[in-house]
Amino acid sequence: MKAVVIIPARYGATRFPGKVIAPLLGKPLIQHVYNACRRATLVDEVTVATDSEEVLRVVQSFGGKGVLTSAEHPSGTDRIAEVARGLECDVVVNVQGDEPLINGEMVDEVVRLLEDQRADMGTLVKKTSSLEEIFDPNVVKAVFDREGFALYFSRAPIPFYRGKIRPTGGFSFEPEDTIYAYKHIGIYSYRKGVLLRLTELPQSELEKAEKLEQLRALEAGFRIKVAETPYETVGVDVPEDLKKAESYLKKLWV
Repeated sequence: MKAVVIIPARYGATRFPGKVIAPLLGKPLIQHVYNACRRATLVDEVTVATDSEEVLRVVQSFGGKGVLTSAEHPSGTDRIAEVARGLECDVVVNVQGDEPLINGEMVDEVVRLLEDQRADMGTLVKKTSSLEEIFDPNVVKAVFDREGFALYFSRAPIPFYRGKIRPTGGFSFEPEDTIYAYKHIGIYSYRKGVLLRLTELPQSELEKAEKLEQLRALEAGFRIKVAETPYETVGVDVPEDLKKAESYLKKLWV
């Protein structure tokens, strides 16, 4: 099973343009992501897919492989599909270019999930008991069956634990006992054919409602295998997130 990693790296992020090449501990952010993926043992190739010549130059400056793609893609999934079409591979791993804490073990884990022939895609989750994260719409939650196949992803708290959490006014929630949820870590593995078919499908109704691309796959009947990871991640969405990522990385290096 030949696996490749493709890292979508769009320059024009709305909240933080150019974030993928922003400096983080002396290196561009994208280099941290690229180097982590290179440390995976189950992938044969790592490529950055970008719409920006500037990002491409930065990637090439640290010895990385990059491909210039169309600037018209509506999503990172479409961007990696453009590159995947020209590659001979069985599995494509999508690692976001703004996730500097992703590591090689996580990449290997999502590749390994597709050893289950019933699985079309693989992804990771991490258990959390933080009410702030559980009720944060920017933290996507996942529920899955006893065999590890995703049932649903949502920005809402799922499961809701009726009777165990009660509103105390506004957006404040008070736990009556310990609750937890599984937050979704945005790394995916796809069988190549599944990835290409997904990008040919129109947006689904649930996808439009939640603004989550993975719901298109579930609504189309694709099966997403989920594994729990012990690793924390920090996505860089705004400039302030660089400090948070820097703090986490320094702890890992101690």
